[in-house]
Amino acid sequence: METAGGGAIVNLGSCVTRSAYPGMPAYSAAKGAIEGLTRGLARALGPRNVRTNCVLPGFVKTERQVERWLAPELKRTLLEGQCLKRFIEPEEVARLVVSLASDDASACTNQFFVIDAGWT
Repeated sequence: METAGGGAIVNLGSCVTRSAYPGMPAYSAAKGAIEGLTRGLARALGPRNVRTNCVLPGFVKTERQVERWLAPELKRTLLEGQCLKRFIEPEEVARLVVSLASDDASACTNQFFVIDAGWT
C-alpha cells in the first residue's frame, strides 16, 4: 500500500464488545482486540497514507446466523432491543465496508462505524 501511495484497511469487529451481551466473553474479548488493532494500525500507518477503520455490525441475517442462532427468543430480544425493527442484511454491511475502502472516505481513519440497527 505504501508503494501505491496509500490505501485502506477495514477491520470487522462486533457491537457485542460494546453491549456486554451475555454468554460471549471470549468472542467479545477477541472482537475488542480488533478495535485495539485498528487504533494501533491507524496511528502507525497513517503517516504512510494508509487509513484504518473498523466496522462493528450487530446481528446480521446471514444464512449461517439464521440456521444456527435465530431461535424465536433471540429474534424477539433483538427486535425489542433495536431502534429499527428489522434485521441487518449482509449487503448493508458490505456497502459500508466498500464505502470506507473508497476515496469517498479519504479523510476517515482511526474510527469505528456501528451498523446494528440501533442496538447499542
